[in-house]
Amino acid sequence: MLKINNTLKYILFFFVGGFIYCGIETLFRGYSHISMLIAGGICFLIIDFINQKYGHEIPLPGKMFLASLAITAVELVAGIIVNLWMNLNVWDYSELPLNAWGQICPLFSLVWFVLAAPAIWLDNQLRGFLTGNNVRV
Repeated sequence: MLKINNTLKYILFFFVGGFIYCGIETLFRGYSHISMLIAGGICFLIIDFINQKYGHEIPLPGKMFLASLAITAVELVAGIIVNLWMNLNVWDYSELPLNAWGQICPLFSLVWFVLAAPAIWLDNQLRGFLTGNNVRV
């Protein structure tokens, strides 16, 4: 058990989320981009917020749904900035059905829904470790 202040917690969670996000992308695509570290860090902070705010009020599938919506929104904003405005072409979902500007698509929203469960679990474990409280999903 560690006792750290909220600022350090958020920095830790940002980098944990960012590196995991990049790791998942590297496993599936063979590479990642610094913008994905930032997007992943933001996503994990949002998952932590959802998990803390709704705790046991919303069952796990509900939190997973909210997390997948949030991650999809972060990907849309990141895609608009990184791919469309800056022309870095980090990803392009144009070939996938029902995509929005090639930046998001329902298939990846479903992937984020599934991956939200282990992310929520990890959030609980990290918060429990940092606070000394056992946190359940």
